[in-house]
Amino acid sequence: MAELSSGGDGGKGGKKRAKKQSTRVDMTPLVDLAFLLLTFFVLTSTFSKPKVLRMIFPEKLKDPINQKAPEVKNGLTILLVENNRIFYYNGALDKTTVLLETDYTKDGIRKVLIERNAAMIKQLFEYQKELEKIPTADTAGKNKVLAKVKEAQRKSTLNVIVKTDDKASYRNMIDMMDELLITQVAKYYPVDEGFMALEKTLVQSKIKS
Repeated sequence: MAELSSGGDGGKGGKKRAKKQSTRVDMTPLVDLAFLLLTFFVLTSTFSKPKVLRMIFPEKLKDPINQKAPEVKNGLTILLVENNRIFYYNGALDKTTVLLETDYTKDGIRKVLIERNAAMIKQLFEYQKELEKIPTADTAGKNKVLAKVKEAQRKSTLNVIVKTDDKASYRNMIDMMDELLITQVAKYYPVDEGFMALEKTLVQSKIKS
């Protein structure tokens, strides 16, 4: 509040006048407070993680067309071709290989992957129930369960190989990666070297039929 002058005759007619005070505000404490708040929020906030697809490419073959494909234990090879068509076969590729066709619906490739990965899905479901029973503050308990999840994924026996021809769309590959994530497939490998000779023959015969 303004102070009143206590002098004798502080003006004409003996009227007392209010003493003028400086209106300057010291902003230094406010600047310090702003920097303290900024530092606090930067240190306590969680930065958004980049959204990327996990892509693991196998070692390239010297002659992808004529060279014999490596044998993959409990393997499932998926072939993506034009017009949103999907073909797949089980196990190693040879003259007895049976090529099957499916689609991108939930009753198509997703059903195939769920059937092949049923054991892993069941195991992960059990671990999820364990996590739900652990209190939020029990970080050690959660980490213990998550370690079990990683170990189960490491020991997974299902290996899925995804191949595309030169006419398959980029969207087809993205949709396929989504299906692999939805069905909890732990080991999948996109191949960018095209189809092997026998794979091309099998696909062409299916397309023509």
